[in-house]
Order: sequence, then structure tokens, then C-alpha cells
Amino acid sequence: MGKSILVTGGTGTLGGALVRRLRADDEDATVLSRRPGIGRVVGDLRTRQGVADAVAGADVIVHCATTNSGHDVQATRNLVDLARRSGRPHVVYISIVGIDRIPLSYYRAKLESERLIGESGLPWTILRTTQFHDLVARFSSVQRRSPLVAALSGVRFQPISVRDVAERLAELARGDAAGRVADMGGPQVRTHEDLTRAYFQANGLSRRVLRLRPPGSTFRALRSGANLVPDRAVGRVTFEEFLSGG
Repeated sequence: MGKSILVTGGTGTLGGALVRRLRADDEDATVLSRRPGIGRVVGDLRTRQGVADAVAGADVIVHCATTNSGHDVQATRNLVDLARRSGRPHVVYISIVGIDRIPLSYYRAKLESERLIGESGLPWTILRTTQFHDLVARFSSVQRRSPLVAALSGVRFQPISVRDVAERLAELARGDAAGRVADMGGPQVRTHEDLTRAYFQANGLSRRVLRLRPPGSTFRALRSGANLVPDRAVGRVTFEEFLSGG
């Protein structure tokens, strides 16, 4: 008999891809969501409302829910607390390469969430990946209407397909708790300027690219390659394949 898997953030980009992957494999996957729907249980990680009922009976909780509003740590704390009360579900957490070296507030929240899960007393697995193709493309898409577009000078990215990450998360959810597993990076390390030009070329647009070199510790860390794992280039989909819908 398969495991009962609860996915937080299951209506988001990664969570949605994961749920589709699990269900395609005939896994019992349920989505924790603040809004009702088919295959969902209603709960709010920020207020805890409905979460106790949602985690009850789950063998595995894949924690994909995330925001940029500063609630990630409290949401993770609430999830861990209520999961402990329900039993000993295996918690699988998706995190980001470089969160311990890049001083972004969002990354600090992800690092603290990792700590909460690791010290929860529950079985756990944490996977860190490089930036998704979608995020790198968004840097360019917000500049589509400008004749002059900006790229970060000296900064490289290793974008990875959400689909590749979803497949790995599905594999981890089906397995035993493994602690911090090997990081996962996209198939290519590319300069931000190169990726920016690729985006506009794929969209049939001609744009002049301005190289920016912002000051500060965050951009120093990015220029040092803290966001990269070239020795773990296990993703299969390139940025151009993503842009073409592949």
C-alpha cells in the first residue's frame, strides 16, 4: 500500500508539478490549501487553522509552501509542531543552494526553516536546488517593454527545471528519511547576461543589454558563485528548452 502524502504549497509552481507527478504515479497525494478544491484539504499554516486535521494520518509531508512576506519561519514552526502532535510523518523540505552564504532575508528564513525541521525530532529530508528557470526568466520578462534591459555583471546562474525538481521530490517522498541529500543543479552554468540575451532571442525581441554591478554583500556572494553547484549539474532541461516549451 502506498504512502499518504500531503503537499503544502501544492497549488504553486513546484508544488503543482509535484502533485501531478505523484498522481501520475498513482500516489495518494493531497494538497494543503487555504482554498477548497478537488484533492485539497483546507488549512492555513500562518494561523494553524485546519492544519492539525490536514496532517493527521499523513505518512509524508512535502513542504513546498513559501512566501516573500516573511511568514515562512512561522509557517514551518506551526507545521512541525502540529505534525509532531499527529505522529511521526516524514517531512521533506525544498530549499535553495547558497542560503547559508547569500545574505538575503528570504534565504535566512529558508535556513531557519531548515533548522526547525532538522531539530524537530521528526524524520526529515532536505533538498537544496539552484534557481528555477521560471525565476531567471522573470528577471527578463519584467523588462520586456524597455529598449534597454539590465543584467548582473559577473553573476552566473545554474537554472533548473521545475519538472526535474518535482521528479526528485517525488522520489524522496517515496523513500525513507535521508537528512540533507545532495544538492541539485541545472545542466548549465551561464552568465546572467547570456541568459538575458537568450530570453529575448527566444521571444523574437532585440534588446540592448546593460551590465550592472551593484554593490553589497549579496551581490559579492553571487559573483563568488555561492548560488552554484557545478559538480551537481544533474538537471536535464536547458534554459533554451524551457523557453521553447520543452
